[in-house]
Amino acid sequence: MGVLHFAVPRPFDAMIPPVLPGSPRGWTQVSGVAELAVAAAVALPATRRRGALAAAGLFAAVFPANVQMAYNWRNASAPKRALAFGRLPLQAPLLGWAFSVSRGADADRR
Repeated sequence: MGVLHFAVPRPFDAMIPPVLPGSPRGWTQVSGVAELAVAAAVALPATRRRGALAAAGLFAAVFPANVQMAYNWRNASAPKRALAFGRLPLQAPLLGWAFSVSRGADADRR
């Protein structure tokens, strides 16, 4: 997904809450870099614990963008609304996964 922030940025730009300072494209690019960095950190055993904790932070940080997407698509077709609103509760299992990976990385180091 991080690569898509650069290859096809417009859908991500639309998810940026308008209350954030700066340009939506800037936030899209920063979040794309963050996603790529977190993925690399989780992939490497030496940085997996910190990467997983960073992933949890990233999942929490992008939640307002998911809320913005649901708001933007509130009058869209039923499948789009289902996708937008269905993403919101998925943040909880993603956070759980990140914390689980972090704990597992700790166990692997013992």
